[in-house]
Amino acid sequence: MGLSKVYGTGDMAVCALDNVSVVLPAGRFTAVMGPSGAGKSTLMHCVAGLDGATSGKVYVGGQELGALSDRRLTRLRRERIGFVFQAFNLLPTLTALDNITLPMTLAGTRPDREWLDTVVRVLRLGDRLTHRPSELSGGQQQRVALARALVTRPQIVFADEPTGNLDSRTGAEVLALLRGAVDDLGQTVAMVTHDPAAAARADAVVFLADGRVADVMDAPTADRVLDRMHGLGGLS
Repeated sequence: MGLSKVYGTGDMAVCALDNVSVVLPAGRFTAVMGPSGAGKSTLMHCVAGLDGATSGKVYVGGQELGALSDRRLTRLRRERIGFVFQAFNLLPTLTALDNITLPMTLAGTRPDREWLDTVVRVLRLGDRLTHRPSELSGGQQQRVALARALVTRPQIVFADEPTGNLDSRTGAEVLALLRGAVDDLGQTVAMVTHDPAAAARADAVVFLADGRVADVMDAPTADRVLDRMHGLGGLS
C-alpha cells in the first residue's frame, strides 16, 4: 500500500506512518502491535477508511478507498467493514437486538435472519436481545458490539483495543469470540492491542515502530511477542 500519514506542515509536521505496506489476509486474524506513538491506531483508521492517508493506497476487496466519493466510502464502511472499539459505542436507549441491527436500520435494509441467528448463537446472546446496555455486563456489551460488527457480513472487522475496558476473564472471552469469528464464521479480523497474550490469539502479528513495519511474526506466542516488544522499546 505504501501508506504515509503526515499531520501538520513545515516544522510542526509529524509523520505517523512512513511508507507502510501491510496485507491483511482474508479469513485470518492479524494483530497490530508497537510502542506508544508507533502508528498503530493511525494505520487502523487509514485502512478502515476512517481517515485519509497523505499518500499511498488502501484496498478493501479490490476496491481502492481513495477513489471513492464520501458517500460511496460511507456506504462501503457500513456494508463491508465492521468495527469493534474499546468503548462499546452502544446506544443506551436501544435493546441489544436493535443495537446489533443498527447498521442495517440506518441503511434501510433488513438483516439476513439466518445469519443474524448464527451470530447471536455463536456469541451466546439469545437470552439478552431484549436487554438495554445498562442491563448488560461489560463482556455482554462487547459481545453485542461484536455482533453488530459481524451482522452485515463485512469483508473485514477492525478491533481497536477491544479488551481494554474489560477484566482479564472477560477480555479472554472476547478474544476467544474473535478467534471463533475467524475459525467458525470465516471472518477476517485485524486487531490493535498492547497485550502479548491477546496478540498470541492471532495468526500473525505486525509490529510497528516509528511509523514503519518493524517485523511480522507468524504463529505468535505470548513469550515471543513479549520479547519482540521489548526489542522495540515498550509495551504501551
